Amino acid sequence: DTNDGSTAKPFKTISAAASVAMPGDVITVHSGVYREQITPPRGGNSDQERIVYQASPGEKVEIKGSEVIKNWKKLDNDTWEVKIPNTFFGKFNPYNDLIRGDWFSPTPKDRKYHTGAVYLNGDWLMEAAKKEEVMRTADEKNQLWWAEVDSTTTTIWAQFRNVDPNKETIEINARQTIFYPEKPYINFITLRGFTMQHAATNWAPPTAEQMGLVGTHWSKGWIIENNII
Repeated sequence: DTNDGSTAKPFKTISAAASVAMPGDVITVHSGVYREQITPPRGGNSDQERIVYQASPGEKVEIKGSEVIKNWKKLDNDTWEVKIPNTFFGKFNPYNDLIRGDWFSPTPKDRKYHTGAVYLNGDWLMEAAKKEEVMRTADEKNQLWWAEVDSTTTTIWAQFRNVDPNKETIEINARQTIFYPEKPYINFITLRGFTMQHAATNWAPPTAEQMGLVGTHWSKGWIIENNII
């Protein structure tokens, strides 16, 4: 990221390009997996003078709100455990963040859901209703996870049926959004051609800020096209 962002000396991260892009600039991202949360600091001046974020044509560019987790320890049945220091998550820990808001009605009413998830080779596991469920032998259809957060550590228990998670790709959510301005009125941005996944987003209540994996934060003139979300 100390490069100048040219073709010969590209930036390592999309966020580094976002930090220097000015109205009229085009950010072209080449193939790879980018694990970052992009917070565009500015937008364009008009429809003719936008800031464009685009995947290089014909190349697969994935932006993920997750991180790969290893060092799982086998317990009884199909249950594995991993302990992660809370510092890993920084200011936002999705395993301590509940889905909430107006019009959100869990069944039963006292059921708690967190914004985080656990993914096995790209497929997400279901959050258990209580810890006892994840300590049992896994169901053939649904593999479960459960998490607890104390003052220093996040512990995740997950069911992996006939699988060693240390030999597969296990990912967990680590970021709340993937492309979202910190403040409103970051106008005239184009976002094109990306695959974006694994953001730990809350339910979007109609009476509050509509934060999502991708969102405009009350900005205008955005074009969001040809992405897989």
